[in-house]
Amino acid sequence: MKRLLVLVLAVVMLVSASITAAPQRIEAELNLITPVASFVSVAALDAFKPWAKAKYGVDVKTNYTSKGTQLAVGMIREWGSNPQADVVWGGETVLYDLLAADGFLIKHEASQELLDRIPATMGTPRPMPLKDPKGYWTGTALEPYGIVYNEGLVTKRLRTTPPKTWEDLLSDPKFKGQIAQCTPDNSSSNHASYEVILQKYGWEKGWDWLAKLAAYTGQFVAKSGDVPGVVAKGEYALGFAVPSYMAFENYLHGADIRFIAPPGAYVTPEPIGVIKNCKNPNTAKAFIEFLLTDEGQRLFIDRGLFPIVPDLKVAGPAGSTAEKAVTFYGGRRSYFEGVVENTYDNTLSASREGEVNRYFRENIFAKLDQLKAKY
Repeated sequence: MKRLLVLVLAVVMLVSASITAAPQRIEAELNLITPVASFVSVAALDAFKPWAKAKYGVDVKTNYTSKGTQLAVGMIREWGSNPQADVVWGGETVLYDLLAADGFLIKHEASQELLDRIPATMGTPRPMPLKDPKGYWTGTALEPYGIVYNEGLVTKRLRTTPPKTWEDLLSDPKFKGQIAQCTPDNSSSNHASYEVILQKYGWEKGWDWLAKLAAYTGQFVAKSGDVPGVVAKGEYALGFAVPSYMAFENYLHGADIRFIAPPGAYVTPEPIGVIKNCKNPNTAKAFIEFLLTDEGQRLFIDRGLFPIVPDLKVAGPAGSTAEKAVTFYGGRRSYFEGVVENTYDNTLSASREGEVNRYFRENIFAKLDQLKAKY
């Protein structure tokens, strides 16, 4: 019995040593599908390569596919058991909950130490989840869905004041025909903003507001990332936008644009998940690990996104990209300072995702001419 006990202890010690001495093996490739602009996503992939080489001793080849979240989710469903990407990143968290519920994601297995740095929720009166308690997705960075506007066009040509609230957007008749947006069925960010309005005003009054928004819209663009471009060029005065989906990048290139997140605006934690049956699951999990480290969080800060770790803030030397982001956002450095208003209900949004898109197509988009005449 004594010899058996010694043998068992030796085996346990050997296994324990092997676990702590040898890092998990990762594959030599990573395929990402994301709506996040290349300014952020490709930079993250490029930074991940030397990190993975240093930690795992593997030269990782990365591939990047740019798709809106709605399109990306549709492709993942169509791929079924043969996905052509390893990681899906960015957009509305509800879509990740639906993917997980339908068996299209596997658990990311990020370390508890890294996950503990991310608060479970943010916002009031309805706390918004920043990570999935079941472990199928985690937030990576915070980013508001709001309004981008051309400051010169609004203040000098239209001679009016930039909006600060959702109500301001439609209370000024000078904005009629001056709004650009994407349809909610092609953009999860626009879909989330539609839900903000519907949950703020209620179903009937919310759709009345969105109908007037459609009447004030000069163009429905192909994807949400196109909105900042047409606003930057002065084709339209303002529009629904996401900062890292080309808005901040246009600002850095000299465009006279600014961004406002109205009270109650949806703030995405830029969720990320590993696709079930993907070819490179270990590398996918390592990429998530990298994004949650201080190095990954600083990469976001340097590209105008807000860190998801409360101890970190958007800050840098004078003239740095981080400080330019603070100006672009009107002075905000963190989403963990002050009160963040949130009424967005993930469960409600998930339960009617298709219904909202259908209602828009049938009652708003199909009746644009009548609505423009009405308003």
